[in-house]
Amino acid sequence: MRRFCALFLALLAFSPWAALPVKADQGLPGLSALSAVLMLAETGEVLYSKAGKSKLPMASTTKLMTALIACEADTPGKTIRMSEELCTVEGSGMGLKAGDEISLRGLVLGAMLASGNDAANAIAVMLGGTQERFAAMMNRRAKELGMVNTLFVTPSGLDAPGHCSTAYDMALLARAALENPILLQICASKSAVVRLSGREIRLSNHNRLLREYEGCLGLKTGFTKKAGRCLVSAARRGGLTLVCVTLNAPSDWTDHKRLLDYGFALLDERAEEIPKLSLNVVGGREASVELECPQKPPLGAGAASCVALVRPFEYAPIAKGILCGELRYYSKAGKLIISLPLVTSKEVRGKDK
Repeated sequence: MRRFCALFLALLAFSPWAALPVKADQGLPGLSALSAVLMLAETGEVLYSKAGKSKLPMASTTKLMTALIACEADTPGKTIRMSEELCTVEGSGMGLKAGDEISLRGLVLGAMLASGNDAANAIAVMLGGTQERFAAMMNRRAKELGMVNTLFVTPSGLDAPGHCSTAYDMALLARAALENPILLQICASKSAVVRLSGREIRLSNHNRLLREYEGCLGLKTGFTKKAGRCLVSAARRGGLTLVCVTLNAPSDWTDHKRLLDYGFALLDERAEEIPKLSLNVVGGREASVELECPQKPPLGAGAASCVALVRPFEYAPIAKGILCGELRYYSKAGKLIISLPLVTSKEVRGKDK
């Protein structure tokens, strides 16, 4: 028990990482997207941008905002009876029929996995009364998130005059979606079953990256003739998350794989060696033992400092690889980005052995 009762002490604070330059268009030649942004979700730092603040239509990636508002309403069991008007929609649908009674959670599943315009419109009417009033809710939430170059007109993303956003703004929206555990779980679902009165609808997620890219968390696809192929994705590796947005990208799947690969390679670099740290040993053949970090610290543009937390001492005998502390990396705003373990580098025997 004594092994876990020792207090952790802050031993060292240092500035581990240099700021990363934002990669310009020439960094990834051949990218098909008219506009793209790659962002470190934990800090909001942009690692790559191509016309990232150009206003463009964003098609069904719009449904990320529709779903976020629905999940933040925290009324998943609330139901609506579908009318003929709500079921009659242009473009993709989840297969709802007039008279179906469906929960808000079921609608979010239909909007996010099947990109159902019927589901998005039903969410708008359920929560806003009309699509116009719901659009006002969407724009208020966008303002709160700092999406200053975005205007939502429809809940589904179907083309409408003025309906537009930017890759950067959609990345901000994706960050908010990732912080909502209900929406994150839905976005990451490869399939789902929505049960209605007397029947059920089976859904498959349109996002191929869930099946083709390691660590993908999903998010949202989109397409209209005006907007072209649009995609918002996120992937997590080594405790850090990247958000990727492309607008009007004919080869969006390839673009996202390239951008995410580039981002994770960047995060895997090491700007500075970890300083030597040691743990005091009581009753051992050696008075201290060096500590090591079994994980490679990622390189992140938003990281400003690191604090090493280590136990004040430990009693011998001590085995190799025992957890004795951690490295905590913080953003400039003081937000914890990631914690990495510190373990003993070798065995230390007791004096009597």
